[in-house]
Amino acid sequence: MNIATTAKREPTYRPSFTWDAHACLPLDPKTPASLLDEYIAGNVDYVCVNVGMDMNSIAHIMRVIAAFRAKIAAHPDKYMQIEQFDDLAIAKEKGLLGVGFDLEGSVMLQDMPDMIPVFAKLGVKQIHFAYNRNNSVAGGCHDVDIPLTDLGVEMVKSVNANGMIMDCSHTGRQSSLDIMRVSTKPVVFSHANPKVLGGHERCVDDEQIKACADTGGVIGICGFQRFIKSHNAPEVPDMIKHIDYAVKLVGIDHVGIGLDTMPSVAGCDDFPDGVDRAHYWPVTSGYGPGAGGAAVFDPRKLPALADALISIGYSTDDVDKIMGENFIRVAKASW
Repeated sequence: MNIATTAKREPTYRPSFTWDAHACLPLDPKTPASLLDEYIAGNVDYVCVNVGMDMNSIAHIMRVIAAFRAKIAAHPDKYMQIEQFDDLAIAKEKGLLGVGFDLEGSVMLQDMPDMIPVFAKLGVKQIHFAYNRNNSVAGGCHDVDIPLTDLGVEMVKSVNANGMIMDCSHTGRQSSLDIMRVSTKPVVFSHANPKVLGGHERCVDDEQIKACADTGGVIGICGFQRFIKSHNAPEVPDMIKHIDYAVKLVGIDHVGIGLDTMPSVAGCDDFPDGVDRAHYWPVTSGYGPGAGGAAVFDPRKLPALADALISIGYSTDDVDKIMGENFIRVAKASW
């Protein structure tokens, strides 16, 4: 397929459903709900918003969840909290942006599989077990590669039983493969990129992508510059390059979108005091001041992405799957 840039024009195709599998709003109760309007402008029907990572305390995470839920409820003309699968269709019919939550890591679970149904009742629809670094449950992608622990096996079973999507983004290679062997439900990489193209430790190799597809899962192509390996802020051709590679590797039913958008807001900070940023984002892996590469594909350009896919030969059914229907299938099986 030819991935040449197409001329700018008004979008001509509206996918049946557009799903962004991961967004990072500032983890601060002061974060304005209006940040979600960029997803509305991109014709997004559902976005999964991070509400906590391994370095965030339970108290911090609970404040964020409470604040985000209250702000979503305060704008019933624009947003709808997604609590169960049928809510997706209700939000779509009403023209509202459906919003779910995800957790990045398992430290907040306090080594208790019974914490998973508690977070599920608060609107957490997706979880991965390690944010870049190893913990008692699983290995992280920027640490020594370790297998899923015995506790991790019990955590996977709890995720499967309690209506969450099992995610392997940020997870170490061996732990991710183990999770996909243990899980009885589809497993996803909500925001990741093929390592053969991205080249970064946070990317996933072909074996991981194939194992994900074998569970019935989806790899959500991430729009983060460092992992998509673009010279500037990622644009439509950059996204298509990664989408096209994954489609050719595992088929049209196993590719989606997970942009990992990270807007900043003055006065809002999601990194707790006293935590070493370099531990979770090591300089040796290309992070840190002056490293660059932190631009993200703009969700308002998702309609242009859909049109560009059609212009290079993808059918409308194919585009519907990539833009959202594949993740809907996983949600129906998991929630």
